[in-house]
Amino acid sequence: MSAMGRGASPERYTAVAILLHWLIALGILALIVIGLMMTQLQATIGPMETFKLFQLHKSIGITVLLLAVIRILWRFTHKPPVLPADMPAVERGAAHGLHWLLYILMLGLPLTGWAVVSSSPFNLPTVLYSLIPWPDLPVLPHLANKAAVSHVLAWVHAYGAWILIGLLIIHFAAVFRHHIIKRDGILLRMMPSRRR
Repeated sequence: MSAMGRGASPERYTAVAILLHWLIALGILALIVIGLMMTQLQATIGPMETFKLFQLHKSIGITVLLLAVIRILWRFTHKPPVLPADMPAVERGAAHGLHWLLYILMLGLPLTGWAVVSSSPFNLPTVLYSLIPWPDLPVLPHLANKAAVSHVLAWVHAYGAWILIGLLIIHFAAVFRHHIIKRDGILLRMMPSRRR
């Protein structure tokens, strides 16, 4: 039993951290769904719908990138709640490792996606939410072998997305275990309300 008592709510994240967490989570889930539609249903939804999905995917991806940067800066300037005192050292290490891997992918996947677009031989502009023109990354648009570079970057982006999906499944399973089985209040720290 935890020193805080079984089912007791530990110290919570700040309101800003909670808001950023759930906005990024919703953005990532949307990106996964749209990404699967773009790649798996491309033949059935048609070129115009596919183009619109690509534009939406890029818009949400850049939004997640910006939110992730803010989230990491907030994380470095605001100490997160401590883990339960009775959590084994191995489990603590795994939790910290998983969180930092998720942070890396929250930055890395939008950046590789941005790089794919920037190096694409199609030279399609990115306009976030059909409102805000977004520039390409430097150097990449002027490469002589853009198609080959774009292909490699797209491969990295796609496999990185599958790795992210695997890590999210682990993350969800861990949250489920803590909330339903251990009942140690871990999930309540990141919920918008204190209500159980």
